[in-house]
Amino acid sequence: MRYLDPKNDLTFKKVFGTRPHLLKSLLNALLPLPEGEQVEKIEYLPSELVPEIPGLKNTIVDVRCTDNNGRQFIVEMQMLWTNAFKHRVLFNASKAYVRQIGKGVEYKGLQPVYALSLVNEIFEPNEPEKFYHHYAIVHTEIPKRRLDGLEFIFVELPKFKPQTISEKKLAVLWLRFLTEIQDGTDAIPEDFLQNELIKEAVEILQESSLSTQELETYDKYWDIIRTERAIKADSEEKGWKRGMEKGLKEGLELGMEKGMEKGMEKGMDLGMQMTLQMIQLFNEGNSIDDIQH
Repeated sequence: MRYLDPKNDLTFKKVFGTRPHLLKSLLNALLPLPEGEQVEKIEYLPSELVPEIPGLKNTIVDVRCTDNNGRQFIVEMQMLWTNAFKHRVLFNASKAYVRQIGKGVEYKGLQPVYALSLVNEIFEPNEPEKFYHHYAIVHTEIPKRRLDGLEFIFVELPKFKPQTISEKKLAVLWLRFLTEIQDGTDAIPEDFLQNELIKEAVEILQESSLSTQELETYDKYWDIIRTERAIKADSEEKGWKRGMEKGLKEGLELGMEKGMEKGMEKGMDLGMQMTLQMIQLFNEGNSIDDIQH
């Protein structure tokens, strides 16, 4: 039995975009929800059009929903990373929060928006052990004081190791589901099949369960990702070269400028020393002709 990668646009939406109980399980496992405030029931919302990231318009897969308390959740699978992605997530969540007013809700009735971003690249290389990043609006001096409304969670999937989480078994299983099953996987870990929710998600990934047209769509998505990854790499290489060229030019110009300044300083120092020596010799009774010779 062959399985497909759950991070693909087609499979991600099949698992989390059409089966609310699986999405609910993922949210409860990965979000920092207060005790007693777990998601109980969700309803899907239509995806909104937001500004695209140039060159990476096809790399983001999103699923939106609201729960029975009115909270909104935006789940995004991001295959390629750029710094612009954080700004996009902030814009996206803020827009969802503000648009609640359009429904006749008073400010005090605004419900929180959670943005969960699953990122298939490392964007914090200086923190090799930290893969889970939780952002909230907090008092800078007293973090316990918060402004409720917007919370952002970024998960660096390549950094995830099962042993890094000890408290939430389901969180570990869902993250393993997203990272261990890849295109062409033919063996599923036994503990995946022991959990009914994970087992159901795994069965959705069976290659034989997809139609010919769906498989073509699946393959086309990977072609798009490869193309956009190549474009991104080429753009970064060109940017690096331009940066090096500019840095070298500015460095040479600065070096020449500093060199000239140093030369002038040394020349002035030497001239001053010679002048002082001539004055000293003159004061000692030597004639101008003697000093010049």
